[in-house]
Amino acid sequence: MDRLAAGDTAPDFTLTDDAGSEVTLSDLRGRKVIVYFYPAAMTPGCTKQACDFTESLDSLRGGGYEVLGISPDKPEKLAKFREKDALSITLLSDPDKAVMTSYGAFGEKKLYGKVVQGVIRSTFVIDEHGVVELAQYNVKATGHVAKLRKDLGLAS
Repeated sequence: MDRLAAGDTAPDFTLTDDAGSEVTLSDLRGRKVIVYFYPAAMTPGCTKQACDFTESLDSLRGGGYEVLGISPDKPEKLAKFREKDALSITLLSDPDKAVMTSYGAFGEKKLYGKVVQGVIRSTFVIDEHGVVELAQYNVKATGHVAKLRKDLGLAS
């Protein structure tokens, strides 16, 4: 599995959001984008992470960042996730995991001591030109957003 690193060009993608609209990464050129991959909507860790991003969205946008959360869930489930937890970040559906794979965010991982194929919780910061500034794999759901904001020099 190939992983991305700082300086790599971020793979472009077009995915469907929870409202059924298409979102294309290259359409966001000129803005900084945080793309994060998570295993499943409405699970405890993924909910905590999505709520943390939502709570930090004003600070992140103030720093010039847009946030895209990507999971294999269907748009209908993402819509329920948004409504249930009052999420304001963009939620995108990658059901065939092609985008996750292109970012190295799908593959072998350890789950309860077993090696399984799955979504690797990962976060990427992409600059205004579509270049990866930061690639983080196997991030923790809890505390990750606060650490990321600190790494980006954004006020807490």
